[in-house]
Amino acid sequence: MTTKKQQKLEPQILPMKNSAGMINEDHRDEEMTKSTLATFRAKEEEIERRKSEVREKVQAQLGRVVEETKRLADIREEIEGLNDPKRKEVATIRKKVDLINRDLKLLGLNCHKKEKEYKVALETFNEKNKEKGQLIAKQLELVAESEKLRLKKLEELRKNIDSLY
Repeated sequence: MTTKKQQKLEPQILPMKNSAGMINEDHRDEEMTKSTLATFRAKEEEIERRKSEVREKVQAQLGRVVEETKRLADIREEIEGLNDPKRKEVATIRKKVDLINRDLKLLGLNCHKKEKEYKVALETFNEKNKEKGQLIAKQLELVAESEKLRLKKLEELRKNIDSLY
């Protein structure tokens, strides 16, 4: 059995045991907290490192996207630059062709009109030429008759003169 002194000492020892156990337990808790905190910090650092890597990759991709966008814009400008002059030239030539077609149509109508006038004038010319030929033939005939008559008269006159001598 325990004496009163022992009983008095035991509660003091127990608290000491409890204190030492608590100290050990506190120490263990502190170690666990430090370990957990270190693990947490390590994980945080890993997360930050990965975030940084992802940010760098995203920035690199954005840089490439910006460059490709600029290249595409330049290509689009070149394509538009190539198409515009051709469109303008084609439109200009089309307008010229339309003007020429209009002029050709007017000239064609004018030509048909002139051809008709030419045919009428040619017919008139041919008729007048024919009439002139007939008149010249008649004139030659009359001149020939006149010469015959004059020769005949001259012959008669000469005969008259010869008969007078």
